[in-house]
Amino acid sequence: MAQFLSRRFESALILFAIIFLPLGAVQADVAAPADRALPADKGGAFFSNVYPNLLAELGVSQAAIQARIERVWQSLFYGDPETERVYFPVGEDMAYILDVNQGFVHSEGISYGMMIAVQLDKKEEFDRLWKWARTYMYHTDPRYRGYFSWKHATDGTRLSYDAAPDAETWIVTALFFAAARWGNGEGIFNYQAEANALLHEMLHKHETSQILTAMFDGQTDLVVFSPRRGRLSRFTNPSYHAPHFYELWARWAERDQERWAQIAEASRAFWRRAAHPETGLMPNYANFDGTPKVWEGYGEIFSADAWRCAMLVALDHTWFGVDAWQVEQSNRLLRFFYQQGIGKYPSIYTLGGIPLEPRYTSLALIAMNATAALAATDPIRWEFVKAFWNTPLTEGLYRYYDNMLYLIALLQLSGNFRIYSPATY
Repeated sequence: MAQFLSRRFESALILFAIIFLPLGAVQADVAAPADRALPADKGGAFFSNVYPNLLAELGVSQAAIQARIERVWQSLFYGDPETERVYFPVGEDMAYILDVNQGFVHSEGISYGMMIAVQLDKKEEFDRLWKWARTYMYHTDPRYRGYFSWKHATDGTRLSYDAAPDAETWIVTALFFAAARWGNGEGIFNYQAEANALLHEMLHKHETSQILTAMFDGQTDLVVFSPRRGRLSRFTNPSYHAPHFYELWARWAERDQERWAQIAEASRAFWRRAAHPETGLMPNYANFDGTPKVWEGYGEIFSADAWRCAMLVALDHTWFGVDAWQVEQSNRLLRFFYQQGIGKYPSIYTLGGIPLEPRYTSLALIAMNATAALAATDPIRWEFVKAFWNTPLTEGLYRYYDNMLYLIALLQLSGNFRIYSPATY
């Protein structure tokens, strides 16, 4: 499983070879807006259909926001193939997202590409990515059927039989959104049917396979690191947890609705255990009790996988607003990084906050910290939003992770990362 452990660690440690693509900036004298009080009824965008636009509140014009979204989309999907693009069409009806640094396609990238495409109403790109994943990544062997292998060569060759549950999580939700935005088609383009079939396997695969487990532990209801019987399914990755998606599945899935609601609550409770009480940092990997999973010097630290926890906590708060701890957690995390120095903090730490690398701030971490501002209430949150807007894209070898997370964050911070409910709901 060395490929799982190292898929981003190499990129995170090679810190100074990144070239930037200018995108423009907010003027330094833009004042932070007055902070709003939290709504008394909690709730969230799922109930109110109101999505906060922190960039507009910061003072960025709507025209500039839309221009930035379009420019980043064009860069990642249709820009220079040597320095910008990560989306590559294949034939007349397929495409993949390339991790340029490592030279392969993984299910995470496909899932992010699908989510970005459905949020931006890009059906052609969505369908191309989905067909590539369904053609090459999807397992037809009954022992594995229903899961997607996480790692492939660009010609579709399978490089690993294992699944990474975060990808299935994003793919299912993107399929539901696609059904809502464009309607269901035939075969694999019956998005809603495909989503429901995948959800069933994610909870019941252990009933039909002697090799694989469900993607959620039967005792704790927590998503596993990898659904293979043995040690890989006995711990978790905090950045795989997505209670905001599980809440939707609890409403939209054909079956197991109560279980999905339980899983959402289990993930929220797990985050409380996994986050350091002073820094707010979470580990890349964790035991089900929330303690760090020590594994080859990578799992127990705050690094590239764990950067995403800030976004996931804030997104759950933005959409459902049911856990006040998420506000406290977002404040705590941003205060830690604020003390490190805006734009000057390292990207890899012990959970107690000891830096493990030089003072270089990854664009992906800048983007994820900015999304924490959606849940935070401390006025320092605006410094992170401003830093996000002022930071250019990464160009070159390491552009995949940085820029995909940047675009996802851009959609969230501009109020354009939305829930689309299937018509049958």
